[in-house]
Amino acid sequence: LQAQAAMLAFSRTTGSLCYQPLPIEHFQSLANMTKVRKSSGEPDEFENQVAQELLNLEMTSTELKASLRDLYITAAKEVDCGAGRKAIVLYVPYKLQKSFQRIQAKLVRELEKKFSGRHVIIIAERKILGKSYARSQKTKGLRPRSRTLTAVQDAILEDIVYPTEITGKRTRCKVEGSRLLKVYLDGRDQANVEGRIDTYASVYNKLTHKQVSFHFSS
Repeated sequence: LQAQAAMLAFSRTTGSLCYQPLPIEHFQSLANMTKVRKSSGEPDEFENQVAQELLNLEMTSTELKASLRDLYITAAKEVDCGAGRKAIVLYVPYKLQKSFQRIQAKLVRELEKKFSGRHVIIIAERKILGKSYARSQKTKGLRPRSRTLTAVQDAILEDIVYPTEITGKRTRCKVEGSRLLKVYLDGRDQANVEGRIDTYASVYNKLTHKQVSFHFSS
């Protein structure tokens, strides 16, 4: 497609229309636009890199090709997890979250290979509505409970550890006034998840400014 594609242009020397090849960067930009769609602004270099890897998987992976065709991200960020470690957070539209979750295990595994073993976390975009939120005259009532700060932060936590199930939570209040959220994960996933819990804690802290520690239920 790239080799054959061209644009129509007028040649002054021959006085007729002719075809001129478009630069390859043009097609890379168009391809990336299908995999990263921002509500405002242009994708940065890292987001374009992630979009290109998603497109590559769609083109080459027989397991992911059909599922990835209609999926895209809205943002991609690198999160510093300390000790020289970094994680990649992919933001996806809330309406596409279920579709991503169906292939998440395979998709995350493939992306982590592409990005030198950095942990990849997929989070759905959610909007927080403040206490002063007022509905329009057509839709009266209180703000949706799912849009409160607490509900959104709980949902982010569930996204971070997915597909592992959260079996319990406890909040520990320290003498100096700080709080630590203790999250208990399904012990059946300990072998697969134990090496990722430090990343989970760092990402949750970066996104919510809350301290959290992860443990496994027996």
